[in-house]
Amino acid sequence: MSPQRRAGLGTNQEAVRRHNLGTMLRHVHGAGHTSRAELTSLMGLNRSTIAGLAGELESLGISEHTTAVGGARQGAGRPSAGVRIAPDGPYVIAVDLGVDRAVVARVGLGGRVLERAQAPVHSDGEAWQVGAAVAALIRRVVEGAPATAPLVGIGISVPGLVRRSDGLVRLAPNLEWHDVSFGGIVLAALGLDVPVSIANDADLGALAEHVRGAGVGVDDLIYVSGNVGVGAGVIAGGVRLEGAGGYAGEVGHLRFNPQGRPCHCGNLGCWETEVGGHAIAEAIHCPPDKVAQLDEVLEGFTVPTRELRATGTAVGHGLASIVNTFNPRMIVLGGYFRVLYPLVGAEVDAGLADRALPAPLESVTLALPGLGSDSALLGAAEIALDPLFVDPVAALGTALVDVRSRLVG
Repeated sequence: MSPQRRAGLGTNQEAVRRHNLGTMLRHVHGAGHTSRAELTSLMGLNRSTIAGLAGELESLGISEHTTAVGGARQGAGRPSAGVRIAPDGPYVIAVDLGVDRAVVARVGLGGRVLERAQAPVHSDGEAWQVGAAVAALIRRVVEGAPATAPLVGIGISVPGLVRRSDGLVRLAPNLEWHDVSFGGIVLAALGLDVPVSIANDADLGALAEHVRGAGVGVDDLIYVSGNVGVGAGVIAGGVRLEGAGGYAGEVGHLRFNPQGRPCHCGNLGCWETEVGGHAIAEAIHCPPDKVAQLDEVLEGFTVPTRELRATGTAVGHGLASIVNTFNPRMIVLGGYFRVLYPLVGAEVDAGLADRALPAPLESVTLALPGLGSDSALLGAAEIALDPLFVDPVAALGTALVDVRSRLVG
């Protein structure tokens, strides 16, 4: 066999090894702590291969060896060794940008929120001002990071349309943004060069709820988010449904009432004009400057008003269109819908049953987020961590260490 052929085989074997390494890390990331016996079963590899991969993750500072998990054994022999995420291993920065505030967190593997900070932002402010505010929050959350812990990347959730190819925010109407390269703005404010991933908030909410929230084990899931506007993230067959350009899920602009109100998108009677933040605020006489805090306002209600009950029916009618189109097994109600549903659940359920086709209605369940208000934040962490699951060795090769000294001084 020629040296060229041998080199080619070596490259292929290296690619397979790195793929298996990333697959193992994804399993450990999902579980937080598991056994080698369980990994052997999940990955279909022999015990010696699993042991070698676990040892490599440990040498990379990503995981650590533990005693058996839950009494797991390798056959009739000794208990199987455990694998868990190293406490001072790689981390990412997650940013959840809302209309009125930004939440930033340092997040480790396993979805562990290690540090968080929050500050108000002004929806009428320039994008560079918002970027500067986010950069200041990032500096705060990395203050406590170990000097040896590598920063893998930054993930950002935004309430708008994000082009999948390059992360350009094409439109964020409630921030008054058009064609904004927000990831680049944040990096410029930080003075760092690290990978940045950016996506729509509802898409990331769906991802997080699927990975570690209410939808764990559910491969057909839709996360419907109320965050002034209304959008949805779709998981179909266990995979994010993003669309050709990344703009899928704009369910707030489904035609709901052809004789209805004008929508900011230019159409009439969109679902958002009936169940969006401004419509609900008007129905309950909430001041316009409090729309971005609608979830907090709704928490003050113990008994739904007639107007809120009518809104609940409209929510159910709109969800019926989603059920008829996508046939999900679960719909997770996020944003202010998370607070609205306990108030008007009967009306939502009745409206859904009234308009949904019987067959897809049979299999769907409505649920509240398992991650509370952190769904989009942890979804942002997931997309930032993704390079580690593709190729841990390569991702760590481009990661930054001692970020605290670079940003904080």
